[in-house]
Amino acid sequence: MFLLLIASITALGMILPPVYLVLRATQSGVDEFLSILTRSRTLETIFNTLSMVAGITLLAVLVAVPLAFLTTRTDLPGKRFWLVATTLPLAIPTYVGSFALLAFAGPRGSVLQIILEPLGVDRLPSVYGWFGVVIVIGLLTYPYIMLTVRAALLGMNPSLEEAARSLGYSQRQTFFRITFPQLKPAIASGSLLVALYSIQDFGTPAMLRFDSFTRVIFTQYRAAFDRTLAAALALVLMLLVMGILLLEFKLRRAGATYYTTSSGAMKPPTIIPLGRWKWVALLFVSLIVFLTLVIPVGVILFWLFRSTLFGGVGYTSFQAVPLWEIVWNSIYAAGLGALVATIFAIPIAILSVRFRNRFTTILERCSYIGFGTPGIVIALALVFFGSSYAQFIYQEMPMLVFAYLVLFLPQAVGTIRGSLLQVNPSLEESAHSLGRNSWQTFREITLPLVRPGIISGAMLIFLTAMKELPATLILAPIGFKTLATQIWQATAEDAAFATAAEASLLILMISSVSTWIILSQEKKAS
Repeated sequence: MFLLLIASITALGMILPPVYLVLRATQSGVDEFLSILTRSRTLETIFNTLSMVAGITLLAVLVAVPLAFLTTRTDLPGKRFWLVATTLPLAIPTYVGSFALLAFAGPRGSVLQIILEPLGVDRLPSVYGWFGVVIVIGLLTYPYIMLTVRAALLGMNPSLEEAARSLGYSQRQTFFRITFPQLKPAIASGSLLVALYSIQDFGTPAMLRFDSFTRVIFTQYRAAFDRTLAAALALVLMLLVMGILLLEFKLRRAGATYYTTSSGAMKPPTIIPLGRWKWVALLFVSLIVFLTLVIPVGVILFWLFRSTLFGGVGYTSFQAVPLWEIVWNSIYAAGLGALVATIFAIPIAILSVRFRNRFTTILERCSYIGFGTPGIVIALALVFFGSSYAQFIYQEMPMLVFAYLVLFLPQAVGTIRGSLLQVNPSLEESAHSLGRNSWQTFREITLPLVRPGIISGAMLIFLTAMKELPATLILAPIGFKTLATQIWQATAEDAAFATAAEASLLILMISSVSTWIILSQEKKAS
């Protein structure tokens, strides 16, 4: 009963933001809402967003598919190293990538402009807008597609390809007529993940001044007294995300129906010798690693070194909060969000595994509402609700922690649920038969066995909340700065590259430690 009560309260909290957003967006009437949707400004924003998503997805596919093939089916030298190096961009927040692009190739004051200045170059071509957004997000999200395509290639039965070769097909004909059709579901699945990520991203469009949905909503929220338009746009964005999730679900089912891999024993696929194309392949993977890893890290180190050498050049003038306090704020907010979300995730995971019925299934499904919902949409809904009905926590830490709970709860539920499924219920039944009550059984039997999953879920939320930008920017207490908001303010509102470099380096270091803890828990669990 206690678990049901906690899980029910959590489910109500999860559905509160989207329901209130619908009411707020339509409070002026359906006709007014429809007129907002058909305005030229709204249609332009929809076109911008969809064209951005299309460009990012296409770039990610063009990078990811060759990388996946080279690291699984060819004799590329150093395949293991290239696999790790081309996967690491997933750990870099896209707004850090945007900062790296601006600091490396921005029109004025960037690394390239400083190098070319003796040649009379005072200003470089602009990297702002659609082009910059597509480059940054595309090059930092392609691993979503690469990993899914790699999994498909590794699970593919090579007998079909061998049969094609025995019938006289060349390597190129075999790839396009046999291999590629079997990769389509994996490419589609990974592409939809990239599309989902890009449509929700706020930091990159804001820093590179491109009017996608997230930037327009934020601008409307900050600039306009009447925020009905912001609410309506947020609702449209939420519907777009739901449409993409529905499309992904249908494609996944279609892929499961029409494309299958062998379940029996398979011999390993034939490794294709690259021959004279080996140097071209090495040049390609080196270029990707240079763009996605070397430049971001190099730019951060360059600005830190330059600011040290020239006495603080590149620091912002608005920095009144000491850096150590900003680091503490980031750890405090993300840690509190991880703790609260994990505590509320445990009852839902237990009910969904040990007491599964229609009602507990609904409670579990409600916990996933935050998954896929853009952070700026949740933040805006909570702004409307907090300013009207919960002013005592409006722009206070509890409201920010609640936003983290809504956005990241599914991560903890998923990891804890997976750990619980590995615990045989007979162990708990034995404890009950020996006189232990439910709490004692959980504390002495279940909790020690699922502890790695709980720690992994908490660290996953901590890592994600540490990098979260729009909800933190809108809902944090006044004057409360985190590393993410520091990077955004230093880059989007001021060309303070050294300030952004400090914050970027710290966020990458903390993210690396969090990732190491998650991986160590996975080893313990295995």
